[in-house]
Amino acid sequence: MKILVTGNLGMIGVAVEKVLRDDGHEIIGFDIKNGQDILNQQQIRDYIQGCEVVVHLAALLGYSEDSANDIMAVNLLGTWNILTAALEAKTKRIVFFSSVDALGVFKGEKKPDYLPLDDAHPCYPMTPYAISKRLGEEMCRFFTNSTGIPTICLRPPGVFDAETYEFIISNRSANPDFEWNPFWEYGAFLDVRDAAEAAKCALECPNPGHVTLLLCADDISSASRTSREMAQSIHPDVEWRGGQEYEEQPYKALVDTKLAKEVLHWIPRYKWRSDEASPFTVEMESNSSIKSR
Repeated sequence: MKILVTGNLGMIGVAVEKVLRDDGHEIIGFDIKNGQDILNQQQIRDYIQGCEVVVHLAALLGYSEDSANDIMAVNLLGTWNILTAALEAKTKRIVFFSSVDALGVFKGEKKPDYLPLDDAHPCYPMTPYAISKRLGEEMCRFFTNSTGIPTICLRPPGVFDAETYEFIISNRSANPDFEWNPFWEYGAFLDVRDAAEAAKCALECPNPGHVTLLLCADDISSASRTSREMAQSIHPDVEWRGGQEYEEQPYKALVDTKLAKEVLHWIPRYKWRSDEASPFTVEMESNSSIKSR
């Protein structure tokens, strides 16, 4: 299958391209580092010809040097350009990488309504990046409603590669509060290889129409405290909806990915704590050479 991957030279994009190529697919890369711009409609039309599906990763991530107007232009108009080109090219499916930031309760934006977080949690995006991702999801929903082309929106938290793991461990050694100060990310993370597998599964799963799906590793990345302890300590006034499973699995993730597992037929392999599929016991392959997107 011929697949257009935008943002294919970023951290996630590199991993996605590898997984799809290893599976025998032909990948058409489209990345600003190579001079391809999702704001250039004609470029997109040229590159998407003959592609059956699209994995759309290209975006501004809301760094300090990114202006609000630029974020909106690239993340919204750029996504619209991808959708319209996909319609013209008669592509069969679009996988859009959104973000947990669409919920508006990460990076210290707002307290959650309840914990654990799930796909039913309301969205309260406040930053330009978070708003752009939430509106991008809605754009995909309306696009699917009007065209019938499936759009699968994936909402990963922080995506980790080998360098990320090393950075976190090093900083925790210097500052034990590093995991939750200045704001707490619920211990949520996703190994870059699991993010790539989720994209692959999104291309292969039965047609879900339009759907938004939270992604996360199956455990939290805290240094020592359990999921319940972290929730009680940092958000003591937030409603707790966790059940007996948090007694049986004390470090169970605080982001519920049940829907992603059901829809995508996807299971994350890599966890924070040592087991046979942990980043600490499995060789990190070539991820040490992957830079952030």
